[in-house]
Amino acid sequence: MVTLHDIRDAQTRIAGRLQRTPIMASTALASRSGVARFELKCESFQTTGSFKVRGVLNCLAQLDDDARARGVVTVSAGNHAQALAWAARDAAIRCTVVMPANASQAKVEASRGYGATVIQLGTSMDAFRRAHELADTEGFTFVHPFDDDRTIAGTGTVALEILEQAPAPDVIVVPVGGGGLISGMAIAIKALHPATRVIGVEPEGASIMRQSLDAGRALRMDAPKSIADGLASPMAGERNFAAIQRYVDDVVLVTDQEIAMAMSLLLTRCKLLAEGAGAAATAALISGKISLTGTEHVVAVLSGGNVDVATLRDVLPSQNDKAYPR
Repeated sequence: MVTLHDIRDAQTRIAGRLQRTPIMASTALASRSGVARFELKCESFQTTGSFKVRGVLNCLAQLDDDARARGVVTVSAGNHAQALAWAARDAAIRCTVVMPANASQAKVEASRGYGATVIQLGTSMDAFRRAHELADTEGFTFVHPFDDDRTIAGTGTVALEILEQAPAPDVIVVPVGGGGLISGMAIAIKALHPATRVIGVEPEGASIMRQSLDAGRALRMDAPKSIADGLASPMAGERNFAAIQRYVDDVVLVTDQEIAMAMSLLLTRCKLLAEGAGAAATAALISGKISLTGTEHVVAVLSGGNVDVATLRDVLPSQNDKAYPR
């Protein structure tokens, strides 16, 4: 399993290549969540608009010359694709990304804009199979979006920053898809401040990690569906599941309506643009899905801001600001 030492090595390895994203406090969200202090770790301000570059940069930095010459391939609903395309372009590495047919066109075009060859087909599982086929036939290195020690160590650097910017928070809330972000973060947090509770959040329609925890083993899901497309993973990563089972205090579920409400509040009250995945942690807090006493200092990870205009159009007019008490 990835260790704190691995995460610190990753932080050194990728230093200077990404943004040190800010933590922002919100009294409005603290009031709605019933906590003493509510802060947002704004990975939406990260290069390419999400935390994903952290894991990608750590992976690419460890490729040998032969692997760099052959190129890389991945599968992604969007954010990991954009991150790998950007980092590979910077490193002069050929990049191919396979995305499901229903992937956000804004994320597809952004990936192409960074120079990747984009293939769209079928479901997320179809995309995984095609990416592995290309790795076998073309000799590409498969850069896993979450189930890889290098990816996990890279994403764990988010936790190192939080603990430097907001020492000893009581609760850190993290969105969960395949588990790459929360597994790295939880390893770092529990090593440095074990009293801090780490809570994961999944959409009800894409709850593969919650189902895996209940079953006691990493599972797959045929057709995950959520407004939070970045969390609609068809599987729980094996490495990620092991870390979450050991280090994460709980994984809770939110509805798409609750995610949409959080997106609206983040934009209108905090002036922060969040995609569905990025708003999931806030959604769990403002909808009362996490057990709290009211005295806590809470940090919610806003993991990404790559939302298309059509989704915003659907979300903003439909939200009733009185749905949650002030």
